[in-house]
Amino acid sequence: MKVSDFLSAADVTIDAAFADKQKLLEELARRAAPAVDLDPALILAELEKREELGSTGMGGGAAIPHARFHQLHKTFAIFVRLKKPINFDAVDGKPVDTIALLLLPDARDGEQLGALACFARKLRDPVVMTALRKARDAGEIYRSLTAD
Repeated sequence: MKVSDFLSAADVTIDAAFADKQKLLEELARRAAPAVDLDPALILAELEKREELGSTGMGGGAAIPHARFHQLHKTFAIFVRLKKPINFDAVDGKPVDTIALLLLPDARDGEQLGALACFARKLRDPVVMTALRKARDAGEIYRSLTAD
């Protein structure tokens, strides 16, 4: 599985600004809703439910908020690089500036784990993270995320 299997270049945003984690999750749900034909309130509720289990802030300034939906047949992603890092209750206590939203099918075929692992590998790689933070536009970010 590759990032390009579920992230399109059109779903990459650079230098977004959000006051806090809640506002970010609300906006991600709103943006994702038309692409997956789900109510933004449902998406937000599932993202919040997942965050209650434990923060999806994985450390190193990255987070992968995600949720599963029985209505989905294909994984969908949005990637956002923030202009200014925000508190995300990450495991290392540091603020987050790179976020990969994943909306996953509820199937138990391993696709959701593959998608999560795929993004996690990218966002744990110091070379990739440096490239993401130095990128001048969304195209550069997309190329960094989808390069093998």
